[in-house]
Amino acid sequence: MTATTAAAASSAPVTASFSGATPLTDWGLIHARGADTITFLQGQLTNELAAAGAGEARLAGYCSAKGRLLASFVAWQAQGAEDWLLACSADVRPAVLKRLSMFVMRAQCKLTAADEVVLWGLAGPAAQAWLGDALPARAWAVTRPAGAQVIRLPDVAGAVRCLWAGPADQAPAQLPLLSEEGWRWLEVRSGVARIVAATSEAFVPQMVNFELVGGVNFKKGCYPGQEVVARSQYRGTLKRRAALLSSPAAMQPGQEIFLADEPTQPAGQVVLAAALPGQPTLGLVEVKRAALGGVLHLGAADGPTLSVQPLPYDVPSDEP
Repeated sequence: MTATTAAAASSAPVTASFSGATPLTDWGLIHARGADTITFLQGQLTNELAAAGAGEARLAGYCSAKGRLLASFVAWQAQGAEDWLLACSADVRPAVLKRLSMFVMRAQCKLTAADEVVLWGLAGPAAQAWLGDALPARAWAVTRPAGAQVIRLPDVAGAVRCLWAGPADQAPAQLPLLSEEGWRWLEVRSGVARIVAATSEAFVPQMVNFELVGGVNFKKGCYPGQEVVARSQYRGTLKRRAALLSSPAAMQPGQEIFLADEPTQPAGQVVLAAALPGQPTLGLVEVKRAALGGVLHLGAADGPTLSVQPLPYDVPSDEP
C-alpha cells in the first residue's frame, strides 16, 4: 500500500457496524505465473484449481509431507489461466514462498511476492453500494472491475464480505473504514480457518473443518501430505474439529485450551480470534470432539471458562 493510500485509510471514519473497507495488512499475496502454473499448483495444493475458470476462486491448503497445513490460500486467476494470485497470512508468506519455489524445478512457473497488488477487505451495505454490478453473485465467485479483482467470501452475520485486489491507486479508501478487528471478527465467525505462523504445521485440514468449507478435493490427485489427509477422511480418525468458542479474556492463535478435569493435557488450540468492543472474544478453536461436552478453559485448566457458539455450517455428527 502506498503512503497516499495508507493516509486515506487512516483518515477515513471508522464504523462500528460491518460496513466499509479495511486494508488487510495481515494478509500477503503470492503471484504464480507461467505456462506450467496450473500443473504446478495442482501438484502442491489441496484443492482443484484446474477446473476453476476466470470467474471462480478456490480455498486451498498447502501441507507438509505429514499432512499438516503450512498455509491456507484463497487462489484465483489474475490475468488469464497462466497467471494466479494466492492470498495467505502475511506472516507465513516468506517461508511458504521459499518452500514452494524449491519444488518448481524445471516447471515454467515463476513465484514472487505480489507487493505491487494491494488487498482490502470489503463488507456490508457500503461495500455493496460501492461495488454495484461488480459484486460477485455468490461465495467464491470473482469479478474484474477496472483492472482489479473482487472475490466474494461467504456472508457472515448478514454481511456481504469480499476481497478486493488491485493497484494501490484504485483501492477503495473512500469507503468508511471498517476496523481491522471488525473484519477479523467476521473472518472468525465464518468458521473458515486462516493458517498463521503460530499455527503453521499444527493441523491436518479436517482438524479445522477445511474440507467442510470447500478447501479440500479428495479426487484431484496427489499433493504433499495427500495420503495422510485422505486416510484421516476415510478411516474414521476425525476425532478433532474446529468449533467457535467465546471467552471473557483475550485469545491468541496457538494458545492452548484445557478441560477442567485434564489439567496436564491440552484439549486443543486457538486457530484465529477477534473481539468486538464490549463483547467477549470469539475464537475459532481446534478441539477434541469428546471435550466439547465438558468445561473448557483458556490457557490452563483453571483459566477463563469458554462457551461454545454455533458454527455457520453443519459438522457431521456421526464421526467418532
